[in-house]
Amino acid sequence: MAGMSSMFRRGGRRTEKKAPGERLVTLIRKPGCHLCDDAQEVIEKVCGDLGVPWESKDITQDEDLHREYWEQIPVVLVDGAQHTFWRVNEERLRKALTQ
Repeated sequence: MAGMSSMFRRGGRRTEKKAPGERLVTLIRKPGCHLCDDAQEVIEKVCGDLGVPWESKDITQDEDLHREYWEQIPVVLVDGAQHTFWRVNEERLRKALTQ
């Protein structure tokens, strides 16, 4: 392992697993969006099951969010990083929040 890049070494960079209450899921949505309603149902279920807090933000009320995400609504962030957009996969979200 001596000459191996640290990117490929086991035990190199590890991130600590966060407890469910330390995570945050953010749904970026807009009014009248049926995909946003579908996404919220998945988020409510997964976050409710795992005890993860979540919030909803309306792009029509925030110019920066509108500028960044208007073509991708709904957008789901996990701990501030984009997780997905348009359709939310329950299994994938659950996995992201438990690893």
